[in-house]
Amino acid sequence: MIWCVEDDSSIRDIEVYALQSTGLEAMGFGDGASFWEAVQKDRPELVVLDVMLPGIDGIELLRRMKASPELRDIPIVMATARGAEYDRIQGLDLGADYYLAKPFGVMELVSCVKAVLRRCAPKPAQRQLQAGGLVLDPDAHTVTADGERITLTYKEYELLKLFLSNPGTAFTRDQLFNTIWGMDYCGESRTVDMHIRTLRQKLGRYGSLIETVRGVGYRLEAKA
Repeated sequence: MIWCVEDDSSIRDIEVYALQSTGLEAMGFGDGASFWEAVQKDRPELVVLDVMLPGIDGIELLRRMKASPELRDIPIVMATARGAEYDRIQGLDLGADYYLAKPFGVMELVSCVKAVLRRCAPKPAQRQLQAGGLVLDPDAHTVTADGERITLTYKEYELLKLFLSNPGTAFTRDQLFNTIWGMDYCGESRTVDMHIRTLRQKLGRYGSLIETVRGVGYRLEAKA
């Protein structure tokens, strides 16, 4: 549900209609007080918030929402008068996700709302990658072996993540080099061998999971 807070009823009705016509649920509020009362009971997906409101203005509402642990993650699009640079800067500094300068077109509003919703959508937790007692947690960016934390460099971590994501797949040195270091990296092919060697050492008994494929490169054999 998108909430549009706008004191001009004609503008508010157009905003709500435009959003609803593209398949989004939307409702409007004519002043800051009614919006603030409603947001204590329910949570919108996004708020289109006018700066110039009677009573509690948009900047104060933004400040209150960003100070509230329950409300601070709600995306907010500020609507400001064209040329009101101070309001725009203040709103962005306080945590607004975007601003629209009035007068704006309905398609600009819809496009902006959809873009902010996509950008602010919660990212699904990544599943842990595991081979026996060797566990890589992409969200925490940690590696443990039998419960003990292992400290890896960034490249070692990325190598291990690639192997664990593709168990049994043999990678050539060139593939590893291009994937982990990128095409613009200027180094020698022995760089891969050196990092594989140090990675194996740090993994202890799990280092043997990374096998050398003669004439090809390396693969991870997913057996404890």
